[in-house]
Amino acid sequence: MKILSYNPDHDGAIAYLQDARLVVSVEAEKNSNYRYSPISSHDVFDVLGELDEVPDVICTGGWWPREERRLGSRAIAKYRGVSTHDFIIAQRRLFGKPVHYFSSSHERSHLLCAYGLSNLPKGTPCYALVWEGAIGAFYEIDADLNITLLADVMNQPGNRYILLYGLADPTFPKNAPFSRFSDAGKLMALASFSSRTKPTVEEENLIAFLLDCPYLETNPYESLTHSRYYNVGLDDPEFRNFAGIFSDRIFDVFYQFSKKNMKKKLPLLIVGGCGLNCDWNTKWNEAGLFPEIFVPPVANDSGSAIGTAIDAQLHFIGNPKVDWNVYSGLNFIATNAFDLTQYDVYETSYELVADMLANDLILAWVSERYEIGPRALGNRSILAAPFHDSTRVRLNKIKRREQFRPIAPVCLEEDAATWFGCYGPSPFMLYTYRVRTKALPAVTHVNGTARIQTVSSSDNRQLYDLLVAFKKRTGYGVLCNTSLNFDGRGFINKIDDLSEYAVERKLDGFSADRRTYILKASSKYQAYLGASDSRTIDLGIAS
Repeated sequence: MKILSYNPDHDGAIAYLQDARLVVSVEAEKNSNYRYSPISSHDVFDVLGELDEVPDVICTGGWWPREERRLGSRAIAKYRGVSTHDFIIAQRRLFGKPVHYFSSSHERSHLLCAYGLSNLPKGTPCYALVWEGAIGAFYEIDADLNITLLADVMNQPGNRYILLYGLADPTFPKNAPFSRFSDAGKLMALASFSSRTKPTVEEENLIAFLLDCPYLETNPYESLTHSRYYNVGLDDPEFRNFAGIFSDRIFDVFYQFSKKNMKKKLPLLIVGGCGLNCDWNTKWNEAGLFPEIFVPPVANDSGSAIGTAIDAQLHFIGNPKVDWNVYSGLNFIATNAFDLTQYDVYETSYELVADMLANDLILAWVSERYEIGPRALGNRSILAAPFHDSTRVRLNKIKRREQFRPIAPVCLEEDAATWFGCYGPSPFMLYTYRVRTKALPAVTHVNGTARIQTVSSSDNRQLYDLLVAFKKRTGYGVLCNTSLNFDGRGFINKIDDLSEYAVERKLDGFSADRRTYILKASSKYQAYLGASDSRTIDLGIAS
């Protein structure tokens, strides 16, 4: 069965399943489009270009009532709802062929995405947690894939979390109708600076307001002008302490519910945008309440199209499982023209790139299809050596990010226990681990942790071979890894955009399409060439 599915709104995406395999997932923000974008016509054409024939099923994910009004009250399912009675099923025509039309709720799209992508065999009972901007709820999924809502534990946990960052940020307009989605990751970074766990009386009152405030979509800040943290600035040490306290308090609300009410020792699926909070995922892992935990790399709404497609597959053929790979985006476009005269061009070799990285060059690394989800996992990455804190500073300048933001490490899976105490695969950069050496300051956050990605030869052969070469060169199979994107946009996917980025942001160069392009104007590169007499590495320029 061939299923084409799309998530129509925030974090828009289109996914295509064929015979229970994820063929492609195109996310609206990728290819340097704006973050959190809805689907546009060129996304549709990109996916149609991947199809060989008309699909059997067309799906639309559920959304809020405003979308119903725009498309018709029976065009799409609702945002909430876990029952199959909420499905919309109809017959349509596409290119003259009859096709099934299917729509189920946004809530179900999260749950089926997590279940379908997990390693749990079909029929495995489990618990699930959906926590995102709007929903904060626990569920139980039985052997027949019936979903029971256990409790709405907290309304809008993600929005409440984001709200705090805007309170302290003097650049955020306090009369804005809503917070910035990008602030969630920033608050997660600030929370790691916290060294105080006990709130003051004033902070307890602020926590109570933030957790109970019913009007997040309007303007809650007008009630907080008296707060000690109103426009205090993000460098304020007591605000950073409070960020950690508030983050822990949100987690504890969910933890206490699960500890009291979820005692069957079932696996736990975690999904929704809060599933990208590595600190919270780590707390769940360490809580000991569940024998297994799975968080998909598309935990946010970028996975909703996949989840709706899996839901349709379950409905029509009874199968909730799919074969998939995290590198299921679109292929890199290397045919566009750009100014080659700015570069020295080499045939890419792992030894050459590893040697350049070991000499503190910072390079973009591009390979084949882009990653699904928001985390760069080695196919649209900026890589650097992890041995100097000044590298973290330079990377954040390249990314035009705040200097309190951490840089993640990518590590050979077989070395993860040695350097990070990670005793198994962690391929999607969704958990934090405590760094066990002082040799990696560029990827060690202020609290001594790192959000690692492990790589095996079967995960990503090109990145694995580069890490092996870097380990041979330096003794460490670890590199800095941060996403390759213009600020406020998704991953770069065209070589002309990549060249523009390298020049504008002062990268030293990039590797793409089996070639390595190094900017002649790079001072790091000129120093590298000046020391090349002592090297045995082949520096032959490509023809």
